[in-house]
Amino acid sequence: MEDGFSLQDSTVAIFGLGLMGGSMALALKGHCSRLIGFDPHPPTLRLALSKGIVDSADSDTAKLLPQADLLILAAPVRAIINLVQQLPSLMPNPCIVMDLGSTKRDIVEAMSDLPERFDPIGGHPICGKEKLGLENAEANLFQEAPFVVTPLKRTSRRAKSAVGQVISGIGSHPIEMTAEDHDRILATTSHLPFLLSSALAHSTCSDFAPLIGSGFRSTSRLAGTHSHMMMDILKSNRENILNSIQNFRDSLNQMESALQNEDFHQLENLLTQSRAVYQQLITEN
Repeated sequence: MEDGFSLQDSTVAIFGLGLMGGSMALALKGHCSRLIGFDPHPPTLRLALSKGIVDSADSDTAKLLPQADLLILAAPVRAIINLVQQLPSLMPNPCIVMDLGSTKRDIVEAMSDLPERFDPIGGHPICGKEKLGLENAEANLFQEAPFVVTPLKRTSRRAKSAVGQVISGIGSHPIEMTAEDHDRILATTSHLPFLLSSALAHSTCSDFAPLIGSGFRSTSRLAGTHSHMMMDILKSNRENILNSIQNFRDSLNQMESALQNEDFHQLENLLTQSRAVYQQLITEN
């Protein structure tokens, strides 16, 4: 037991049994005493119970939530914020609350308003798939993935210990940072790539399909992500994403200018610099 919390002896509740929540449940099997699942979609609940992904499941959070020692919010950003705002009326008991939201600032701000009986902490595993839903959940989805932790000023050592035990149990490695730094960095490393993939797919004629190879497939892969999954992210991190778009546009403009002016020496220099940055990025990851 670390700082008064033992994951092995705790009941963990997961709100949202899609790809991330379902994968979290599968990854936590055997690492906690009991798993409770919540989802507004009845077929998802039936699937979770029939496959033994959770021990109990319901669409009504008020029914089982009071049994939870740790609540994990695995839903779109806006749904997480809405649930955080409802928690005081749903949960009468002390509880550690963590989330898996793709942006952190707005969620952490909502968590800061929770009553004292709640011990909130932000989290975001840096992993995923384009195919959503519980049917695509994997127990090893988080294996070796970075897991960002964004504590609040009020977050206790107990909550940090709980999240640390979860991260260790699912095979990820923790990175602690502020919510603001998380959102600024993810705008470039996650949210911008989605928009670039989407723009590439949108600007490519369907007649070109017979000549699409691995380069196009890997570069446009994120365009396969459902737009409804991304809209909350784009709305909640709008300013950071706009800054990332501008930085990208500046780089593309330099390359376009060199090509227009037939300054192939400058173009090669830019591409060489890009290759060096790329190699540094993937080496440090």
